[in-house]
Amino acid sequence: MRLALIAGQGQLPAALAAGLPEVPLVCALQGFMPAGLAVDLVFRLETLGSFLHQLQQRGITHLCMCGAIRRPAIDPAAIDAATLPLVPVLQQALAAGDDGALRAVIGLFQDRGITVLGAHQLAPDLLMPAGCPTRAQPSAAHRADLALALQVLDDQAAADLGQACVIGAGQVLAREGEAGTDAMLAGLQGRGRGAVLHKAPKPGQDLRADLPTIGPDTVAAAVAAGLSGIALQAGAVMVLGQDRVLASLDQAGLFLWLR
Repeated sequence: MRLALIAGQGQLPAALAAGLPEVPLVCALQGFMPAGLAVDLVFRLETLGSFLHQLQQRGITHLCMCGAIRRPAIDPAAIDAATLPLVPVLQQALAAGDDGALRAVIGLFQDRGITVLGAHQLAPDLLMPAGCPTRAQPSAAHRADLALALQVLDDQAAADLGQACVIGAGQVLAREGEAGTDAMLAGLQGRGRGAVLHKAPKPGQDLRADLPTIGPDTVAAAVAAGLSGIALQAGAVMVLGQDRVLASLDQAGLFLWLR
C-alpha cells in the first residue's frame, strides 16, 4: 500500500502520521495547512486534475482525508487543462452539503483506482469503546438530556451544520457552526455551567471523511465553559491524546461518556 494523506488543519493529521508504519505522502489544500507536519504537495481545487495525475505518477494506491478543510471559492481563471473535465463534478460538489461534497470528491479519487480510507481505519485506537472511563459520571439529568441532544444533532445534519451541541437542564445552549467545536464552547462565556458537550457523526455520514474529533484543546475549552462533561458516540468520534484527555477531565471533575 502506498498511502497519501490529504492533511487539513488541526492536530489530527500529525497524530495520524506519527502512528503509521510507513511515512505517507502528505498533501494539503492551499490555505489549510496541517499543524506540526511537513507537507510534500500543495494543491488547489483549480488544479485537482493535475494533482490526481501526480498521485498516480507517484504510485499512490490509498488515500486518507484528515483534518479540517472548508470549501474554498474557485477562481475560474486558475483552472488548468487537466481539471476542466472535472468542473461539472466540482460544481455539483460545491453546491451540495458537506457530506455530498465529500462523497463527490471521494468518487473522483476512486475513479482513478485510489482507495479512500477513513482516519479511524488507519488508526482504530483513536476510537474509544462505550463506557465512562472518568471518575466523574453523568447524572440522571445529563442522561435525560440525551434525547434532546440527538434531536438537535439530527436537525443540524439536515441543515448541513456542525456535529456538536451543548445541552443543559433540557435547554439548547449552543450549536456548532462553521468555526468548529472549540469556538462554540468559547462563545458560551460562562453560560455552560453544568451542561454537556454532545458530539457525533451526522446520520448517514460517510465516515471516511470528516469524522468528529476531540482532543486536549476541546477539554480545555469545556472546562473554561464550565461544563460538567462530554458525551460522544462510542466508536464514532476520534479522541486525540487520550491519556491527556482523561487526566485533564479527572483533574477538572468532568466526565467523558461514550454512549
